[in-house]
Amino acid sequence: MAEPRWLDADEQRTWRAFFGATQLLFDRLDRELQRDVGIPHAYYEILVWLSEAPGRSLRMSELARRTRSSRSRLSHAVARLEERGWVDRRDCVTDKRGQIAELTDDGFAALAAAAPGHVAGVRAHLFDVLSPEQVRQLRDISEAIMGPLDDDAITAPPPGGDGPTR
Repeated sequence: MAEPRWLDADEQRTWRAFFGATQLLFDRLDRELQRDVGIPHAYYEILVWLSEAPGRSLRMSELARRTRSSRSRLSHAVARLEERGWVDRRDCVTDKRGQIAELTDDGFAALAAAAPGHVAGVRAHLFDVLSPEQVRQLRDISEAIMGPLDDDAITAPPPGGDGPTR
């Protein structure tokens, strides 16, 4: 086995700063969603993807791909959202093995109620602490990192939308 190429001091500092910042950011956003609407960020993300889909519905396999979640983990999360009346699940008419998850009106209303607070948190904890140049750099850096890692090339909604943010 080849000798590992260790990080130098600057790379180590950068890695630890990046790792710590992302962990703290996602932890804070998750705690805020738990406090404000009683759901984890993973459930919020499911609601967002469904809200942006045609007919507010997606095949469970596609929803798992978009949320980068295992099918079993997604199934558990959708079951919790079904209990709240925010998502309905039904069999796919074209493929008896497949299921469709659909955002209900109550789920859409819950997302609409949660989104302003979540967006305020994203703004306060990320964008308000960066200059416009740093925001551009963060986007460029993030896209450079995602490119070779994203096997499925999941795309975000087109820019300019005013809907909820993930």
